[in-house]
This record gives sequence, structure tokens and C-alpha cells, in this order.
Amino acid sequence: MLGTSPAFSGFSAQDIEAERRFYAETLGVEVEEANGLLRLKLGGGHMVIVYPKGDHQPATFTVLNFPVDDVESAVEQLKSSGVRFETYDMPNLKTDAKGIARGPEGPTIAWFKDPAGNIISVLEER
Repeated sequence: MLGTSPAFSGFSAQDIEAERRFYAETLGVEVEEANGLLRLKLGGGHMVIVYPKGDHQPATFTVLNFPVDDVESAVEQLKSSGVRFETYDMPNLKTDAKGIARGPEGPTIAWFKDPAGNIISVLEER
């Protein structure tokens, strides 16, 4: 029934204007504001909405993944734009000094947060 629906996802933020600036100016994502919502127009015709929520709590999981050809290059470019990458040192998740996880399983991936504290990633699929 819903298999052909152009579904989309969404997540909350407390400051839509800060989100707009971050996604448009820092990440270079095409954005559109309408009715108090922010629409992120992603590659491949996909869309994600960011909606205002006064009592917003940042997601504790990755809400948005950006596949890239070269994670290392993407991390360097984003760092030069002021993005700070997360570092992890847990038994099943470790990142290097650049904030990149290069485990034997799964993608090469690096995580950062948007202004609302939601977790975003750049990843290089194998």
C-alpha cells in the first residue's frame, strides 16, 4: 500500500533559523522554509523536514547520513567550515584522531552534530 509513497523523515530542533544556516551555509544543502518547517532537499530527490519543538531533546542516534566518495576529504572540508567531529572510544566503536571510524565491518564513517545536537554522519560505503 505505501511502497510507492514518496515518504520522508523528520526530526526536531529548537531553533529553525540556526538549522537553516547550518544546513544551507555550512553543509551546502538546499533548504526551503515553509509554515515554520525547514525542508532539506537532498540528493536523489529525497527530503527531510526539521520541525520546531520548544522542549527539543537531541537524538541519541544518527538522524541523517550523507554518503560521500571520500570520508577523509569530507571531514577535512567540513572541519574547515567549523564543523566539529565526535570522537568515540568504546569497546565496539572507536574513532581515530580525525573522528573517523574505520572498523573491519561496516562503512568508514564520521559523526558530527547540528546546532540542535542531532547526530549527523558522513560515510563512505564499501
